[in-house]
Amino acid sequence: MHRTNPKVDWFFNKPGQWQQEYEKLRKIVLECDLTEELKWGCPCYTFEKRNIVLIHGFKEYCALLFVKGALLKDPKGILIQQTENVQSARQVRFTSGREIVKMKGTLKAYIREAIAAEKSGLKVSLKKTSQFAMPEEFKGKLDEVPALKKAFKALTPGRQRGYLLYFSQPKQSKTRQARVEKSIPQILNGRGLND
Repeated sequence: MHRTNPKVDWFFNKPGQWQQEYEKLRKIVLECDLTEELKWGCPCYTFEKRNIVLIHGFKEYCALLFVKGALLKDPKGILIQQTENVQSARQVRFTSGREIVKMKGTLKAYIREAIAAEKSGLKVSLKKTSQFAMPEEFKGKLDEVPALKKAFKALTPGRQRGYLLYFSQPKQSKTRQARVEKSIPQILNGRGLND
């Protein structure tokens, strides 16, 4: 069993709703010879410095997130796509420690499959930015302001997708327009939505 990482201990020691479940997940994952690290404020488990799974919690459940879960076969049908826009990651959700104990063997099998996928170099084929819908309000602004169009094209594909998803969410045109206007300075400065 791999050692725990002292940098991650705070996550398991802080008071919270899912602490017992987190400990059970930690024990299972560490039995799979992964390295424990802290990334995005969560325990992340890596194989040769590549992310395999992480543990995180929400109000209704805690989860083991497979970073490239879309590549797994999922014979038990337990992997959940968090939202329709998540392309690669998949979660296994839990609401009790009993569920985790019952699924220990399955979780280890999924982790081994995720490690094998990483070893083999498999990649998740992601949608291209051009395949995401571009709201009319933003399209019009790009046509109107050449510097904005140039700045948007210079952003990384991930940042572009982030903006397109953010602009597309509201149902009302005026809300979409307000989001576009508010984001223009950020785009012109070459920054992503959450930079």
